[in-house]
Amino acid sequence: MSELLDFPFSDWQSLLSPLTEQVQAIRVEDYIDEGTYVVRAELPGIDPDRDVEITVSDDDVLRIHAERRQEQREGQRSEFRYGAFTRSLVLPHGISAQDVQASYDQGVLTVRMPLPQDKPEAQRITVKKAAEAISGESEKSSESSEK
Repeated sequence: MSELLDFPFSDWQSLLSPLTEQVQAIRVEDYIDEGTYVVRAELPGIDPDRDVEITVSDDDVLRIHAERRQEQREGQRSEFRYGAFTRSLVLPHGISAQDVQASYDQGVLTVRMPLPQDKPEAQRITVKKAAEAISGESEKSSESSEK
């Protein structure tokens, strides 16, 4: 009888298996602590030396990639998530990859990055009225046509 109940669902499980093997997102929290940008990521059951890769790209993106491998055991049933986990975060502009530090404790990866000291000053942009913008464009076009 149990075989009859399993039969209709066996095809669904095989159809859904590629979806469950896709890269999964890592849950994170971030905050600023005394001039340092801190990102904490939940990664329980990971060997940080073997299974974690952290990169900072030139376009100010922090990428955390980890992988949890499943050990096959006879008669095993598991609801744990296995496979690849990835998360990318846009960093504040000017973070130096050389200053990034990472640590792992009790299933939580902590990445610390000093914030740049030099903050660019805000510049005020003058807003022109529609008539000024049109006359400014026509003056430029008439100047270029005279040359």
